Amino acid sequence: MPQRSLVSLPAAAPGLASIAPSGRAVSGTWKRALAGGTAAIAVVVLAACGKQAPPPEPERYVRTLVLTPQSAGLQREFAAEVRARVESRLSFRVAGKILERRVDLGSVVKPGQTLARIDSSDLVLAQEAAKASVLAARVNRDQLGADYRRYIDLHRQGFISAAELDRRDAAFKAAQAQYESARAQSDVQRNQAQYSSLVADAPGVVTGIDAEPGMVVAAGTPVVRVANDGPRDVVFSVSEDQVALVRAAAARPDGLKVRLWADTKAEPQPIKLRELAAAADPVTRTFLVKAELNDQNVRLGQTATVILTGTPSDNAIKLPLSAVMESQGKSAVLLLDPKTMTVQPRPVTVVGAEGNELVVQGLTPGMEIVAAGGHVLTPGQKVKRFRPPGTPTEGSPSPAPAAAASR
Repeated sequence: MPQRSLVSLPAAAPGLASIAPSGRAVSGTWKRALAGGTAAIAVVVLAACGKQAPPPEPERYVRTLVLTPQSAGLQREFAAEVRARVESRLSFRVAGKILERRVDLGSVVKPGQTLARIDSSDLVLAQEAAKASVLAARVNRDQLGADYRRYIDLHRQGFISAAELDRRDAAFKAAQAQYESARAQSDVQRNQAQYSSLVADAPGVVTGIDAEPGMVVAAGTPVVRVANDGPRDVVFSVSEDQVALVRAAAARPDGLKVRLWADTKAEPQPIKLRELAAAADPVTRTFLVKAELNDQNVRLGQTATVILTGTPSDNAIKLPLSAVMESQGKSAVLLLDPKTMTVQPRPVTVVGAEGNELVVQGLTPGMEIVAAGGHVLTPGQKVKRFRPPGTPTEGSPSPAPAAAASR
């Protein structure tokens, strides 16, 4: 007689099928046992196919720096230029066509030296006309003077009245005034003829050429710019929010210093504020600042750097741009715990910038922070200090050049 089974066991549980009695109906107890075993197997299979735990983050090498115990005030640098204190824009005092220019850019000039010349033909003709007018006025005056003297004798003899003598006297005085006027006009025309030559009135150097031969210029049109020999100024521009800082720095000793770009090895020398513009430039919206330079041997036009040192502050520390990142919408740095070699974010407040460095508050000297590579790290991640080849192995970190905001 063929055997029958009331329950068909799954192929995934052959062991349970072997313990079921054959040829008889499986009781309720056996059904519950079979169902429980099947569920347990399913749980094991699903657990084996689930997501595995992520591996631990690898230890990354990072550059770190130790904050130095130097307190600081904000220090700012401005690009400046060395200029002469007096720079004249020389021009002709009369109109005319420029015939020649006798100096070039950079030429050294002396007092009385001719710089340029215009066509003086019309001026010479006007001078000759003025001379002729003087001659005519003098002849007229002399004639009326002789007549007046004769009329005086006639009046004494009683041949003319006193009124006639007074008319002759008035005519002579008018002729005398006309003569004086003609002579003054002649002097003016003589000066006008001399103004055809542009002459330097002080020693200096030519810093600009504004007109060339062949141009017809009006009186007062700039032709040559000459920087007079003498005191030198350092000229630079600042924005509106830095005007008060310039005044405050100028009030302190060594608050303003200058360093010439051509002399990189020399120490910055102090300068004295001489002039601060009262109004902003209409184009750049900056205020022009002029400071007195003590060194008179500096060449005109040299480029310099003006260093402005602000009020000292114990909480302001300078950090490289790569050390500051954003964490939860705020500026922060990664603080390194030397004991566990893990990093944690530390909020900071950015109060200024100096070149490629940021001035921040919220840190204390002696802290060790991640200087680069913080954007790829997570809070609590273990790191290792990066050591360039040839440096000592792992030990106490060497301070990096991250000083507080004053040098």
